[in-house]
Amino acid sequence: MKVLFAAGESRWPAYEAPLRAALAEAGLDVDLVRDAAPGTVDAMIYAPGGETPDDFTPYTRCKAVLSLWAGVEKIVGNRTLTQPLCRMVDPGLTEGMVEYVTGHALRYHLGLDRVLATQDRWEPVVPPLARERPVAMLGLGALGAACAQALAGLGFPVLGWSRTPKDLPGIECHHGRDGLKTVLSRAQIVVTLLPATPGTENTLNAETLGWLPKGAAIVNPGRGPLIDDEALLAALETGQVGAATLDVFRVEPLPLDHPYWAHPLVTVTPHIAAETRAVTAARVVVENLRRLSTGEPLLHLVDRTEGY
Repeated sequence: MKVLFAAGESRWPAYEAPLRAALAEAGLDVDLVRDAAPGTVDAMIYAPGGETPDDFTPYTRCKAVLSLWAGVEKIVGNRTLTQPLCRMVDPGLTEGMVEYVTGHALRYHLGLDRVLATQDRWEPVVPPLARERPVAMLGLGALGAACAQALAGLGFPVLGWSRTPKDLPGIECHHGRDGLKTVLSRAQIVVTLLPATPGTENTLNAETLGWLPKGAAIVNPGRGPLIDDEALLAALETGQVGAATLDVFRVEPLPLDHPYWAHPLVTVTPHIAAETRAVTAARVVVENLRRLSTGEPLLHLVDRTEGY
């Protein structure tokens, strides 16, 4: 099997050794290459970018495109891509996301910003217990479900929301527009981990932000277009939203003149909430290559009609 590493030359040094080690462990006979005639490629390891293919038409033998990214919005609409597309569900990426989300949720829950701002005086303010602080988890896919269950394990009542019905142990699940209003109207902290699709754009907008209890905090490590930026800035100015931690943006890097940088209630992090880890991601890729070789169903197939 000839497998093309089409994820960019800059990623090759990090991925070569983990991929070769995972292939050896799986006992797969794979010719892993960085360049090949398109008609000879059986599978492709892919990440979007200027160094990677954007026309998949010549790859007539290719039976699967295995993305190194959890999000597929930059490739799923490519009309030349007719091969099965698999997104990355990486245990290392999931662990990183859980740590980011729980860290910022606890920051707002414990009022750490206020504590740091009052280091010149004795001003005790005791936070409520976690069980008294409802958290909304918008998006209950692999990452959202893991974060929801981690927060529930800390005692937070977690209100999960997805576009279609889900059932997760220990999570109060809702769906649809009415469900979104129910979840947001009770949440003191909101985490957004929905995929970026036309149906999820501006999920948090002037109307839906207005459903929140006054002063709720927002944590967005999902996708930039999930939030209407102007609506969020307006809600921060009125106090409807008390604070926001934002890791993803419509334009990245975030332009230096963007108002988020200077806003006292906004924390900007540079898309670091969760990164695909080469060692763990390589095992996911190789498992799909093994399945491809045996004719078993591929893991994490993207539904083109849903966009994720």
